[in-house]
Amino acid sequence: MPLQRVTLVDRTSGLGSALAGLADLDVVGVDVERSDWERYYRAAALIQVGGDGRVALVDPLAVDDLAPLQDFLAARTTVLHACENDLEPLASRGIRPPRVEDTALAAAVLGLPTGLETLLADLLGVELVGDKSAMQRADWEARPLTPEMRSYAAGDVADLPALWGELEARLQATGRHDWYREELAAVLALPPVEARREWTRTRGAGRLNRNARARLRALWEAREQLGRATDTAPGRIAGDKVLLDLAATPPTALGELGRRGLRRQAVRRFGADLLAALDEESLGDAEVAERAPGNGRRPSDEDRALVDRLRALRAERARALGIDAGVLCPSRTLMTAVLADPATPDELRRALGLRGWQWEQIGALFCQALGLDDPRPAPGNGEGGRDDG
Repeated sequence: MPLQRVTLVDRTSGLGSALAGLADLDVVGVDVERSDWERYYRAAALIQVGGDGRVALVDPLAVDDLAPLQDFLAARTTVLHACENDLEPLASRGIRPPRVEDTALAAAVLGLPTGLETLLADLLGVELVGDKSAMQRADWEARPLTPEMRSYAAGDVADLPALWGELEARLQATGRHDWYREELAAVLALPPVEARREWTRTRGAGRLNRNARARLRALWEAREQLGRATDTAPGRIAGDKVLLDLAATPPTALGELGRRGLRRQAVRRFGADLLAALDEESLGDAEVAERAPGNGRRPSDEDRALVDRLRALRAERARALGIDAGVLCPSRTLMTAVLADPATPDELRRALGLRGWQWEQIGALFCQALGLDDPRPAPGNGEGGRDDG
């Protein structure tokens, strides 16, 4: 539906009347725009609320009391797109919607494209306006907001309730509503993104030797502590490539850091702490970094071959279901599960970290590949597939 009304709320006194203009909506779309790429913690710079072509753009930098917005959402269903990107920034402003739906998760379970722009165009015939790449680079804390920024921000929520309605109908028709509920519950139970960061996910860590990996962990943990203490994004302290280089070839003096990739300001603020992370005591604490996934052994050629087999089975089953293979089972868990040497189906499922619907679709196939006794038959190609008719 074309935008009918966009209201900018940049005064506390205007919030109530703006929300009153949306009071007839039982389901509302919500989105946030952020401008925190330099900071460790995420916060909303603009909160968009709306549906049925009507949108309120709430400026949390100017509105002192957002309690009316919290009360408004508490009485409604809130639809977000990729909610894990928005819930923490909203919470930073005191907004915690109690009933949430996620159009990106629903689309993933249905095997549809998960991009909002594509979903709106394909399912509702709605074309978003504005230069998306430019808006993603925009400074959303700058004031005043340009007309282009207002239009772009409003478009992200104006049709979210209608999109959710279409996706929910498809979930019911395909028998995948329970799948979606499991996925949503898992996302809502996740800890804050800051608590989910792991040094082992640093790209290139696996190529380092034992001592270098211990140094990488010490540097990574020091960077996290500095980021939390100063509200500085880790990449603004030292990028991952810089950490890998410092771990592989440790610096001997503060003056080296600038030549190794640290910005001048980062050297002044954080250089001494990064060097201190490489002392013997810190490295001793990081020795546990060398424990491999599972039971602690290193992958063998047989392990890698088995992972390839599991990956092929996953891909085949995902194609039959019409969903992305990563939605059925994340790639990163396959080697972990193999190295855990599971002796029973339950141990395998725990090692994979699969939810109920995922295990129903892939568990028996994986058990067969690992020679585990699973009494359930492997699903056929038609079981759990989409009904597009």
